[in-house]
Amino acid sequence: MDEVDIIPEQNPTDIVRISQYPINDDSNDLLPTYSPRLAEPIIIRGAGHVTVFALNNKFDEEYPQALTHKVSRDEYQETIKRVNLILKKNVPINFKWLLCGCICCCCTIGLSLCPVLCLNKRSKTAVSKVLDWENARLYHKLGLHWRLTKQKCPNNAVQEYVLMIEFRPPLSLSHPD
Repeated sequence: MDEVDIIPEQNPTDIVRISQYPINDDSNDLLPTYSPRLAEPIIIRGAGHVTVFALNNKFDEEYPQALTHKVSRDEYQETIKRVNLILKKNVPINFKWLLCGCICCCCTIGLSLCPVLCLNKRSKTAVSKVLDWENARLYHKLGLHWRLTKQKCPNNAVQEYVLMIEFRPPLSLSHPD
């Protein structure tokens, strides 16, 4: 019978020993330093039918099970709706400009594609600003960080923008700001 590797479930609150350093106390013992081991980031892929320069026109609104005890479903869906609203407005316009740029590409020596690149950059910046605002408002307090990042598709070498939810160590309440 084939051997099966069992991988233990990784919990974001597991403690990992990092190093030892001396602390001046009465006993002069070496005290170990501990840091929480963080879980793998959650990846949310695009779910729309239109993709312009790796940016999809919407992200999946399905609630990931890894966020069950971290964020409420309503907060998660509200964040995804804000991101999808920006993409719903911007990506179809980018697609139209891409078609116009491709038609005129021969006459303009490729310069007609510049507006599409600028509009796509503006769309990515708008999504990043919304995610930064959401992070500052809610997610950093919960030990999470959302960001838009480029990642290779699992099936081929094409890259796409995905939403990555990273786990951060919880804020220490014993240390002042």
